[in-house]
Amino acid sequence: MIKVYSKPSCVQCNATYIALKKANIAYEVIDVSQDAEALEFIMGLGHQQAPVVYVDEFTHWSGFRPDLIQKLKEQNDG
Repeated sequence: MIKVYSKPSCVQCNATYIALKKANIAYEVIDVSQDAEALEFIMGLGHQQAPVVYVDEFTHWSGFRPDLIQKLKEQNDG
């Protein structure tokens, strides 16, 4: 399952949730303001901006990326 590492009151995080729901992609939200290990994990991946969408060890990005969400949808549909 896709994991979305986010923080409260994050506009880009909310936009990501909406886009994932619209694309019918299941995801789990992890609040990095409450989970120090999760914050350390995403920083270890080189990300410093929320949200971080983690698909697998090779596919992850930060920020609102509707283009990449669309690509995931196409992969799931195909």
